[in-house]
Amino acid sequence: MNKLTIYHNPRCSKSRETLQIIKNNGMQPLVVEYLKVPLKKSELDNISRLLNKRPKDFIRKNEVDFKENNIKNIIENDVALINEMVKFPKIIERPIVIFGNKAVIGRPPEKVLEILNL
Repeated sequence: MNKLTIYHNPRCSKSRETLQIIKNNGMQPLVVEYLKVPLKKSELDNISRLLNKRPKDFIRKNEVDFKENNIKNIIENDVALINEMVKFPKIIERPIVIFGNKAVIGRPPEKVLEILNL
């Protein structure tokens, strides 16, 4: 069976809703609270690949950390941006769900149903 992982922020309503949808479908994911357990560059590279998105496509540009650290100045540099995502995990879009070799951002939360193979 494929491993199901959710990169989760329990303070985020969309993240909580996505997790509940997963559980309501009888699945028990590995829950990674990425604000408590920082992601590695290799994990973010993998997430980017599975989402089929550049790092700039799954960051939160309205977060204080994004604005205060002038991250917009390096937004086109994937390597530099991933380094900033490691340093400032609040700028990472949430939730991100990975199932096997597929990934999706749970916005809206129902989007997770696309990869659950139900």
